[in-house]
Amino acid sequence: MAEYSVSLKKMVKDLSFNVLYTPKDVSEIFISTQDVNRPGLMLAGFEDYFDPRRVQFMGLAEFEYARNQGDKCRSCLENFFAKHPALVIVSRGIQPSDMFMELAKQYEVPVVYTTESTSSSMSATISYLGVELAPRITRHGVLVEVYGEGVLLLGDSGVGKSETALELVNRGHRLIADDAVEIRKVSNKTLVGSAPDNIRHFIELRGVGILNARRLFGIGAVKLTEKIDMVIQLELWDSDKVYDRLGLEDEFINILDIDIPVNVVPVKPGRNLSIIIEAAAMNNRQKKMGFNAARELLNKLGMEEGDNPDINEIAYWHDF
Repeated sequence: MAEYSVSLKKMVKDLSFNVLYTPKDVSEIFISTQDVNRPGLMLAGFEDYFDPRRVQFMGLAEFEYARNQGDKCRSCLENFFAKHPALVIVSRGIQPSDMFMELAKQYEVPVVYTTESTSSSMSATISYLGVELAPRITRHGVLVEVYGEGVLLLGDSGVGKSETALELVNRGHRLIADDAVEIRKVSNKTLVGSAPDNIRHFIELRGVGILNARRLFGIGAVKLTEKIDMVIQLELWDSDKVYDRLGLEDEFINILDIDIPVNVVPVKPGRNLSIIIEAAAMNNRQKKMGFNAARELLNKLGMEEGDNPDINEIAYWHDF
């Protein structure tokens, strides 16, 4: 899988860091790992497992430890900077000593600072790097937010994904991406989707052309990112195919090694896809809260879930 990086320039802007020293322009310095570190063990002389690619946080404890080393303070800090860490972040607005900055310049280690506490700054940086450096893929589809649920619409070209998204936006829901959805794995359980910068807020409609959803419907009709809670697979109606009519068993699609609930929705004239997707989004939310309408129906009919009858059998037994 490809390795991603984020520039120090972007980090400084997004996380409101203040630059103390950089050996070259901030746009030419890149961070490529999500992990961060407090170099207390390194300063104490334990060098095993030290990863210089990680962002290093120097807080009150680290500075006090180095200062209390007395004559060994310089060698303690020099041993740290000699490992050429990718970036040093000084927290709590601490003003580093002249010796500290001298060593940073000698070994060309970029140093920035923040007035936030060490733990708070670390938490924000970890979260930020988790998104910026997350594994990602781009899928052909549409991502919309429906009743708070991130719904990814997939299907062949021309099946009606963009038209459905436009109708959902017109009904008060929000567009995240049309045509190309950039999907990032921000944790072992979470996928977040967004649109590439150059096509953000645009929708392509065959026969009409390119529309800007933000300008047509207002700022409330669009959103930059959204967690992907479910997938709707749109496909042309196949009269020979048996579609799920109960929803007893959940089906999943694997994206970046994460299983996401998926519903296959057949498309044919007369079907109102926007209402179907609204219902699917609300039903998915209910399932996450522990309620399954199909199981409740079976219980009311005195049937076992393992029987797994089709809807025609249920209707037949209900008549008697």
